[in-house]
Amino acid sequence: MAIDTKAIKEHIRGILIALGDDPDREGLKDTPDRVARMYNEVFEGMNYTNEQIAQMFGKTFEDEMDFESDSKDVVVVKDIQLFSYCEHHIALMYDMTATVAYVPNGKVIGLSKIARIADMVSKRLQLQERIGSDIAQIMQMVTDSEDVGVLIQGCHSCMTARGIRQTNAKTTTTTLRGRFRTDADLQQRLYQA
Repeated sequence: MAIDTKAIKEHIRGILIALGDDPDREGLKDTPDRVARMYNEVFEGMNYTNEQIAQMFGKTFEDEMDFESDSKDVVVVKDIQLFSYCEHHIALMYDMTATVAYVPNGKVIGLSKIARIADMVSKRLQLQERIGSDIAQIMQMVTDSEDVGVLIQGCHSCMTARGIRQTNAKTTTTTLRGRFRTDADLQQRLYQA
């Protein structure tokens, strides 16, 4: 699916009119084009399925470490900076950080690929809960490991800038797969990273 920038321009122009403003005035005449270009960038992830993202960032390295099925060796990448837009209000989710952990299963993924996966998943109209779930699913596909944990914390402008206006409210979500669901030690390593 390609983002239809022409339709976005037309609709943004219509929104400006619906707001009672003049889309032809100096400050707004280029706004529909700017918004369309911004949407093309910030919603890039909508062009790809989880499977396609796994293929894009699926470069792994066979590792000669002695992995055992009950191994507690874990890779954790924390403080991955993200932003997204909630699908309910198209409002910005900001100050988001993700921690992604997995137990290697004979191969490892390049660390930058973990951040790239998280970034691409967040570039969709999303729910914070789904961001974690999508990251976990893609990590499982790429690493062949069932044992994946994702912790995300962020602010939602649909809650901080409107409605209840709780400017200090943060939302934390956890996605646990495989042994991360039942192994308290693995969970602790995710939460304390």
